[in-house]
Amino acid sequence: QVQLVESGGGLVQAGGSLRLSCAASGTIFSIVNMGWYRQAPGKQRDLVATINSAAWTTYADSVKGRFTISRDSAKNTVYLQMNSLKSEDTAVYYCIARIATNSYNYRDYWGQGTQVTVSS
Repeated sequence: QVQLVESGGGLVQAGGSLRLSCAASGTIFSIVNMGWYRQAPGKQRDLVATINSAAWTTYADSVKGRFTISRDSAKNTVYLQMNSLKSEDTAVYYCIARIATNSYNYRDYWGQGTQVTVSS
């Protein structure tokens, strides 16, 4: 069994910063990659950023230059540093991780989501 537990969401004024964390626990053989999605009310869930085991990163165009994804492999944790927040960043943020529980089985796991609200 694998669990992803997120933390760090909250209410912040426009221009402010927040740092999200997501820790994976359970039966983990290896973590292929980790990332963050977000879903605003009435909208689809969109990719925000990803990071793989080689620390290669990708970002949605809307967050490039403002958000930074990082990873602590020893702690099975991924972070999302969000700076210069805008009202349009308001959403529920979900952590995702592609995890292998043995040498031949892997799948995607999701966190429960954490609310980020940016007031203008």
